[in-house]
Amino acid sequence: MSQKGRPRAFDRDAALDSAMRVFWRKGYESASMADLTDAMQINAPSLYAAFGSKAALFREAVELYSDKIGQRIKYSLPTAPTAKEGVADFLMQTALSHTDPDQPHGCMVVLGALHGDDGAPDTPCALLKERRLDNVAQLRARLERAVREGELSADIDLQQVAEFYATVQHGMSITARDGATLAQLKKTADAAMAAWDSLISR
Repeated sequence: MSQKGRPRAFDRDAALDSAMRVFWRKGYESASMADLTDAMQINAPSLYAAFGSKAALFREAVELYSDKIGQRIKYSLPTAPTAKEGVADFLMQTALSHTDPDQPHGCMVVLGALHGDDGAPDTPCALLKERRLDNVAQLRARLERAVREGELSADIDLQQVAEFYATVQHGMSITARDGATLAQLKKTADAAMAAWDSLISR
């Protein structure tokens, strides 16, 4: 009778959460293996055995970030009574999340890997680019629903509106990392929503 494999001597979920925070704070390239193993409280062989590689660990960390943080920010997009309310809450939740004192400031998806792989597929940079474009797609999908429901005119350039608010959100992430306060980001969110009527005019 074969012996059962030895259980891992660490909590994989907790280790992944710790790795996510390292990548979130330092970015993919700057997060060293020493940084990761120290935060995860495991050695390098255990990291490779559990996650495969640094790049594979990063992919899982991005998934975790999207599930824990990203979904909270985007929750109101499909659930708010109107697209305007959904977009306003999208920006407000961004301000709250990106300045939360209990987590790294800014957005892991915006700041995690902006360059360095020349656009090659299946890389950290390409993964985060895909996630950023998905934000635009989700914003546009909510605007398209608003057109179907009669809230917005079909003549509006929905892609432009979606890209505008995604760009505002990306900027909020950078300024949060640079030290912007919650009050400052709320002002940015309010200013962006003040542009709503102009953006949706025919």
